[in-house]
Amino acid sequence: MASAAPEASVRGSAPRRQGVDESASLRFSVLGPVRAWRGEEQLPTGSPEQRGLLAALLLREGRTATAGELIDALWGEDPPSQALAAVRTYASRLRKVLGRGVLVSDSGGYAARGLAEDALDLARAQELAADAARARNAGDLAHAREALRRALALWDGEVLAGVPGPYAEVQRVRLEEWRLQMLESRLDMDLEQGCHAEAVSELTALTAEHPLRERLRELLMLALYRSGRQAEALAVYADTRRLLADELGVDPRPALQELQQRILQADPSLAEPSASVAELALVPVRPSQLPATVPDFTGRSTFVRELTEVLAQASGAEGRVMAVSALAGNGGVGKTTLAVHVAHQVRSAFPDGQLYVDLQGAGSRAAEPEAVLGSFLRALGTADSAIPESLEERAALYRAVLDGRRVLIMLDNARDAAQVRPLLPGTERCAALVTSQVRMVDLAGAHLVDLDVMSPDEALSFFTKIVGEERVAPERNAALNVVAACGFLPLAIRVAASRLAARRTWTVSVLAAKLADERRRLDELQAGDLAVKATYELGYGALEPAQARAFRLLGLADGPDISLAAAAALLDRPLDQTEDLLESLVDTSLLESAAPGRYRYHDLVRLYARACVERDEQPLSEREAALTRLLDFYLATAAAVYAIERPGDRLVDDLESTACPGLRFTTESAALDWLYSEASSLLACVRQAAGTDRIRRAIDLLWAAKDLSESGANSYQYETTTKAMSDDANACGDGRAEGRARTILADVLLDSGHIEPAEEQAQLAAELVGSAHDDTAISWVANNRGLIRLSQGRHAEAKAFFDQAINGFRALGNRPFEAASLGNLSQAHLGMDDIPAAVEIARRSLAMHAEFGQTVRLATGHYAMGIALTKAGQHSKALTQLGEALTIFIDHRQRLWEGTTHFRIAEAHLAARQPAQAARHAEQALAIGCIGGDRMRGNVLILLGRVLEALGQTDRAKACWREALDLFEQTGSTGMEAAELRTLIQMRASTA
Repeated sequence: MASAAPEASVRGSAPRRQGVDESASLRFSVLGPVRAWRGEEQLPTGSPEQRGLLAALLLREGRTATAGELIDALWGEDPPSQALAAVRTYASRLRKVLGRGVLVSDSGGYAARGLAEDALDLARAQELAADAARARNAGDLAHAREALRRALALWDGEVLAGVPGPYAEVQRVRLEEWRLQMLESRLDMDLEQGCHAEAVSELTALTAEHPLRERLRELLMLALYRSGRQAEALAVYADTRRLLADELGVDPRPALQELQQRILQADPSLAEPSASVAELALVPVRPSQLPATVPDFTGRSTFVRELTEVLAQASGAEGRVMAVSALAGNGGVGKTTLAVHVAHQVRSAFPDGQLYVDLQGAGSRAAEPEAVLGSFLRALGTADSAIPESLEERAALYRAVLDGRRVLIMLDNARDAAQVRPLLPGTERCAALVTSQVRMVDLAGAHLVDLDVMSPDEALSFFTKIVGEERVAPERNAALNVVAACGFLPLAIRVAASRLAARRTWTVSVLAAKLADERRRLDELQAGDLAVKATYELGYGALEPAQARAFRLLGLADGPDISLAAAAALLDRPLDQTEDLLESLVDTSLLESAAPGRYRYHDLVRLYARACVERDEQPLSEREAALTRLLDFYLATAAAVYAIERPGDRLVDDLESTACPGLRFTTESAALDWLYSEASSLLACVRQAAGTDRIRRAIDLLWAAKDLSESGANSYQYETTTKAMSDDANACGDGRAEGRARTILADVLLDSGHIEPAEEQAQLAAELVGSAHDDTAISWVANNRGLIRLSQGRHAEAKAFFDQAINGFRALGNRPFEAASLGNLSQAHLGMDDIPAAVEIARRSLAMHAEFGQTVRLATGHYAMGIALTKAGQHSKALTQLGEALTIFIDHRQRLWEGTTHFRIAEAHLAARQPAQAARHAEQALAIGCIGGDRMRGNVLILLGRVLEALGQTDRAKACWREALDLFEQTGSTGMEAAELRTLIQMRASTA
């Protein structure tokens, strides 16, 4: 728990005087320079000795300090001859500044009185530390962590900075020790809450600043081990043991030795936090994601009772995890409705929240468990930066977050057990409720319930609740005919009853006759998909022509959902008319409103809509025209995002023309919000253009949406789509489209660090775009080939390609890309040891980027300038440039570039002989990820090893280098990095 506050507390200061008192607005700081404020006005506190007297009085909690004590505090054993007069002068001056009644004379000395309880920053820190201790004792780790964070934030550099005298020195040592204890406590809670990656960065820097502090080393070992870096964790112990032996002649303390043994034995208890990590957010989060239950829920009483009992047992004191794949059955049988009803019935048994997801298992693109886990972790309060990449790591963190909580997880519309398993909680008192069209006999421990159609009595009761007793009672037999025609299928009954309820002039007999007459419905309606299709046919047949057309055409889009604006483009209607049409379809239950302004089909409804479009939307050109309008909308809008992000870039002028103007944005933030929210639908639209005459526009859409590749979140989806479109363009024999697709693919492969495949694609692209005389793509490919040569250490060849790109972009009038290629050319000159030329070229690149404002391209200009200045030995200026780049990349949500810039900042700090700062940024780069994938991660590990070696942590340094070598070997790298690294490891081993 947090360390107790220092003994010299100020919370015992005398109470504030009644009435208007100018001391009430006074504030003071001692956790840094000694300062005073009245309101927002900073007051002069005088000479260092005068500030020392003020600090001595503030730290005495209102008690009197005699003149002799103050003289000792300021000058110790060697006071000046006029020390007493000087103390009186300082006191007099402070009285004038602070006002009457604050600094009072008392018994031949002085005291600070009448101040507010929180007037001193130290008092606020003490109260926050006490609050943290109370919260931690109560098990509220999130609150405790936040309280300590706020307390530590009150420090502003060295305590009592610039204040002379022995008293100030004692206080500095004491308060610094207290700060470190609080910091260790907060870091301990970070690890308890699963924030290992973030903690490694901070702990690495702290152990460099305080090398003999064993508790920090212990926390670092644990953080590294839980981050999957076991070799480094053991290396930290080896470095610590050697350092303690050399400096103090002692062994590590028992706790550190025990931790080393547990790591060597792979103790399972180390893999998870020692306490509950249910709260990864600063504020506890209680998700409530269940869909609304229907007011007309009918029947299923046996199933409701059975499932309720199972779930209640799971949440009890002796509870166990119970995954209920109970709601297995055909589409439309009411699985989701029953599950939602039961989930609401047992909500009180799961007070820590309820999670819900539609796994889309009945469709062609079921939800990926990785994406679902990311969504669940965010809903549980986990920061995006704390969510790992792999499925296994996300599943482990998810189980850790749920540990100690009572949460109900509803997994709707699951494809199979494999999709479900990673989403199940791993601890008792949580429960999962699963629905699926398949019976999950291979889901271990599941309580299985097979759901069939309703009984005739339940079906009739359900129909009556929707239509109304007054209309059904006189025509009971007709009503029985209706529910029988619906195959007693709940979804079919709901659609039929809703139609009747909405048409007051119809009788039940009229509806029964329609069901009997249409397409031999009495023969076709069965329990299962055919019944669902027939029911949809019934609803579809009642639509007005405009509604029916909208229903059909919306089913063409492949994305998981569709925005109102995209739907308007697809339907070729104004926005307000489109909204009316879509909302009317929602009213008929044929369409769902996923969120305000977004719509989606149930998987089975989508299949039916597509059957309708093939049957009823003639000629074929009408369907193609609708998909063309949708693609045009995405292309035009993505081009608008590209233009607002990169003003002056002429790429948008060279894209395929569109008939749709798309959306326009007034801010970069709104533009990026659109791009990332539409990513899945946009990329699905691209894939849907395969094999059609829309392929050129689809590939240009990929180009305009390039931010999706560099953001990190959508990189994999973007890469697979680009690969597929490259192959399709080749199959279509469209050289221009294939050339652009392979240009983009080479770019993507470069970003992920796959240099050899990128080179292959770039070579193919160069031939194709050259034959097509595609000048923009020719210059882009030249720039990419330069980057490839740069990564291979072939700097002269890289320079030649960059020169070609610069000349090409200059001829096209594309100054932002000319500037970008200049920045790359600067790095080629660095590789050839022509540092003055590199700095000058980077300066020109930055100046050109600056013409267009604070854009993401400007960040690359600062980035190139920072690298050049680092090599030139101008480290302070380099760090300024790289800091500017980092800020812009963060603002523009370029996560991978953010990590790469941290790597470059670490390089600059190491070059400036600031290894502790370098370690912090290198760890940040590892935690975030970088442009260049595993290859770049290897380079970061090499740098971190050099940093740790500079800090004297040689064993951990070698562990980093071995991990980097493993990465190079796993990725098939035979480049100079791997060769140099093997040599480095051998050299260090020979000198060990």
